[in-house]
Amino acid sequence: MKFSRRKMEEPEINLIPFIDVLLVVLIFLMLSTTYSRFTELQINLPAADADKLRERPGEIVVSVSADGRYTVNKKPVDGRSVELLTLELSGAAAGRPDSVVIISADALTAHQAVVNVLDAARRAGLSRLTFAAQSSGSEAR
Repeated sequence: MKFSRRKMEEPEINLIPFIDVLLVVLIFLMLSTTYSRFTELQINLPAADADKLRERPGEIVVSVSADGRYTVNKKPVDGRSVELLTLELSGAAAGRPDSVVIISADALTAHQAVVNVLDAARRAGLSRLTFAAQSSGSEAR
């Protein structure tokens, strides 16, 4: 008698039932989950009227012309160096480090001229800066 040895088959893992069960669980979780809405949060935002207060004592307006000349609070600065601009800004701030520097530059002003104003404000110890812009719908006055 010849007994033949059968080869042992390697077990296979059938993933199809596993995927089916996961899909059923996923569908169940999607249907039973409630989503909270953040848009239901009631917020009352503050309102401001910009026309009421025009002149603020803590503002320093630095104008930069297209050819790189500076004016600080409508007073021309002699020269175009950062040091002279720093002295003018320090004088205009009059020891008030909380003053706001408003940079009003011409659209054709060189980038370096605006960077010089930023550097002069830093040297003068003025850290609050903003840029003035004209809305595209309004005319220049």
